[in-house]
This record gives sequence, C-alpha cells and structure tokens, in this order.
Amino acid sequence: MKTISTERFQPRAHLAILALVSFILSFIAARSFTYFYPDVVLVSGGLHIHHFWFGVILLAVGGWLGISYTQKEIDRLAAIIYGVGGGLIADEIGLLLTFGNYYSELTWTFMIVLLSFVSTLILFNRYRQNIREELHEFVSSRASLYFGVFLAAVSVAFILETDNLLVTTVSAGLTVTAILIVLAFLIHQIRQPSPKKLPQ
Repeated sequence: MKTISTERFQPRAHLAILALVSFILSFIAARSFTYFYPDVVLVSGGLHIHHFWFGVILLAVGGWLGISYTQKEIDRLAAIIYGVGGGLIADEIGLLLTFGNYYSELTWTFMIVLLSFVSTLILFNRYRQNIREELHEFVSSRASLYFGVFLAAVSVAFILETDNLLVTTVSAGLTVTAILIVLAFLIHQIRQPSPKKLPQ
C-alpha cells in the first residue's frame, strides 16, 4: 500500500512570474503587429487563421511540458510557451466574444481584470503572513464592527434605490462582505478569554 506524502506543496512563484511576463509581452507584440500591419493575415484554403489558434496550440504544448517533466530548464520553457499562448488568445478575446470585432473594448477590460487578479495573487503569496497579521488586528478591533455596519447600510441602500443589475450585484457582494466582517468580529470577541478577577 502506497503512503501519501505529507510534504507541503511548494508553489513555484518564479515560473508564474515568468509565464505572466511572457503573457504580457506576447499580448503587446500581437496587438502592436495587428495595429501596424492590419492587412497581414494568414489565409489558407479560404479560411482566415486567427492567431488565437496558435495560442491554443502553445497553451497545449506548454501545459504538456509542464506536467510531463520536472527539469528546471524545461519548466522555464514550459512557463514561457504557456504565457505566450495565453497572450495570443487574450489579444483576441474581444473578437471571440463579439464574433468579429477585434477592436472591442472587452479585450482591454479582460486584460485589466486578469492582470489585477494575478497581481493580487502574487502580492498575497509574497506578503501573506503580513496580510494575516493585519487582518487579525483589524478584525479584533471595534473599527471592523463599525466599518462592517457602515458598509452593510450603504450597500443595502444602493440595492433598495436602484434597478441596475450591475449596481445591485456589486452592492449585494459588498453586503455579504460586510456581514462576514461583523461576524468575524463577533466570533473573535466570543473566543476571547474573559479577564480573570483578582481575589478580594
């Protein structure tokens, strides 16, 4: 019977950063090439071959290399290939979602959201201990209770005053966040040991 390893999984942040840099450079290169040479397209058999197809192939190759080998050089190569493939696909997100509009603003919206999310993950991974300590300090203070109540009141007011789906969705998310903050404060207060009385 095989024993399960108890070693903790160690994230390889350097490969994630390498893939992210490759992703950004690939996106910039594809967008720049299309901007300066909009009439240069690959046509085969009457079909216009968009570069997101090359991105799909590169994603598959990078992913396969990443899960098939454990050598340092191949891991780096896999991260670069994977990032380049993702950049080529991201460049045509607007085209894919609108079925034809390459210059759709959806591409830039997608890029901003994705880069913000990834940057947050990288920062959290790097400073997670500091973030935990700050959150614990915040939750244990009465400021978190006041902030949670204020946020809940404002969010509920927005929900009651609008019929806009986006505003309602964001406000509902903030309301849930506010409730979680208040609950975290209350749970922390309940778990706090009561101060011992000095003998008379």
